Amino acid sequence: MRLLDEDESINPALSVINLVDVFLVLIAALLIAIAQNPLNSFLADDVTVIKNAGTPEMEMIIKQGERIETYRDSGEIGSGEGVKAGTAYKLADGSIVYVPEKIKN
Repeated sequence: MRLLDEDESINPALSVINLVDVFLVLIAALLIAIAQNPLNSFLADDVTVIKNAGTPEMEMIIKQGERIETYRDSGEIGSGEGVKAGTAYKLADGSIVYVPEKIKN
């Protein structure tokens, strides 16, 4: 046992090797965290993330391929002209069904 203690005091590189091991574990943990991020640019999936849902600070982030768009509420009420496009019905199980109107030419 005494021989092992003398080796560490003589060769400081042994403690540096232990630090390298710690940093390798830390880097592996960070890479796993980045890979699990839904907005990861390496994923081919299209992703929609809603942050702070139901609050005035609500934000919607949409990732489609390489493009990422962010939408925030401006606080203004929208207005404009248009025609009725259809009717939405909420079913007993909570799902919503949209029935489009017939377009008149």
